[in-house]
Amino acid sequence: MQSPSTTLGIDRLLTEQFHLVEGRRVGLITNCSGVNWQLESSASLLHRQAGVELCALFGPEHGFRGSTPDGQHVDNHIDPETGVPVYSLYSENRRPAETILRQLDVLLCDIQDVGTRFYTYLYTMSLSMEVCAHIDLPIVVLDRPNPVGGISIEGNLLDLEFVSFVGRYPIPIRYGLTIGETARLFNEEFDIGAVLKVVALQGWQRTDYWDDCGLTWVPPSPNMPTVETAIVYPGMCIFEGTNLSEGRGTAKPFEQVGAPYIEAHRLAERIRESRLPGVAWRPVHFRPEFGKHTGRECHGVQLHVFDRNRLAPVRAAMELLVAVKELYSDEFQWHLPASGIHNFDRLMGTDRIRFAIDEGMSAAELERAWEPECRSFQTRCGPYQLYS
Repeated sequence: MQSPSTTLGIDRLLTEQFHLVEGRRVGLITNCSGVNWQLESSASLLHRQAGVELCALFGPEHGFRGSTPDGQHVDNHIDPETGVPVYSLYSENRRPAETILRQLDVLLCDIQDVGTRFYTYLYTMSLSMEVCAHIDLPIVVLDRPNPVGGISIEGNLLDLEFVSFVGRYPIPIRYGLTIGETARLFNEEFDIGAVLKVVALQGWQRTDYWDDCGLTWVPPSPNMPTVETAIVYPGMCIFEGTNLSEGRGTAKPFEQVGAPYIEAHRLAERIRESRLPGVAWRPVHFRPEFGKHTGRECHGVQLHVFDRNRLAPVRAAMELLVAVKELYSDEFQWHLPASGIHNFDRLMGTDRIRFAIDEGMSAAELERAWEPECRSFQTRCGPYQLYS
C-alpha cells in the first residue's frame, strides 16, 4: 500500500507520541472504523504493542464490530481476537461505568465520525469525556479526518429543549470539524472539563475530503458504505423523520428516497426546477429489504453529486422535502413514534423547521434563517481548530 498524504492519530500515537500510553493500563473506544493506514485495527495494534496493557474496549452504536443495525442495543462480550472485554456504550447505559474506568490509567477514543450532528459517535465520546472528567481520568482522542471536509457549515443550531442522543449540543447539522476538534469544542464550550489530549492528524487540510487523504474508507456503520453516502447524509438523513424510505435496505442508503405513493418522474421534474448547484436528480424505483416499506416497490429520486464543493446537502434535502409535501400533501406524513416526539424534530434539533414547512416556507427561506447561526458558530470554532 502506498503511504497516504494524511497521517492518522493512531499512527502518530504509536510512532511519535507513545509516551501517552507507555506503561499504562489503557481503555479504547472504537469499532471497525478504528484502523491505521494499513487497515490494522487499533485494538489489535495496542494489544500487540509491548509496554501497553489494553484492559478494556468500548463499542458505540452498531457495536464494536460495526455490524448491529441502527437503534438496536448491543451486549457486552469478550473480543475473540484479543481476549479483552468489550463494554457496550449502546445499551441501557450510554456512559462507561466508573468502576471500569477507575481500573485504567488513560482512555483512548479512535472512531471515524462523518461530520454530521446526528451521528451518535460524537455523543459516545462526549459522555465518556464527562465520566473521565468526574474521576480525573485522562482521555486521548486519536484524530481522524472529517470525511466531508472542514470548510462548509450548514443547518440550524440545535435547541436545548430537543437534546437527545442524536444531538446533545447547539451545533449545526454540518459543523466542519474533525472529531478531535469537536472534542476540544465540547470540552471547553460546554464545560465538560476533561483532561483531554488530541493526537492531531498530519497533512490534513480543511479543504480535504476523505478521498484527498490517500486513505481507504472503512464503513463506520452498516448504512454508511461509501464516502458518497457521507457527503449527502447531512441532508438526506432527515427523511428518517417522514414516511418516505431514506434508502435503508438498498444499495444506496441516503442517496435515494421514495415511497409507494410517489410518481418518480413527476418528483424528479419538480426538484430539478430548484436548479441546485453541484447535483442532479434521477427518477428511481427500488424495493427495500428492510426498514420502511420493506418488500414494497418505492418510487422516488436519487441524488447524484457532480460538484461536492458546490453542493449544500441540507438545502438540497429541504428542497426535496418541500417538493414532496407540495406534490403529495394527502399522502405525506411526519413520522411520530410511540414516544410522542417527532423523529424529524429530534434530527433537526427543533420543531421550528417542521412547523415552518407545514406553513409553506421555502427551502431558500429556511436556509436564510439558519445562515446567521452558522456564521456565529464558525467564529466560535476558531480557537478549537487544529488545521489550516
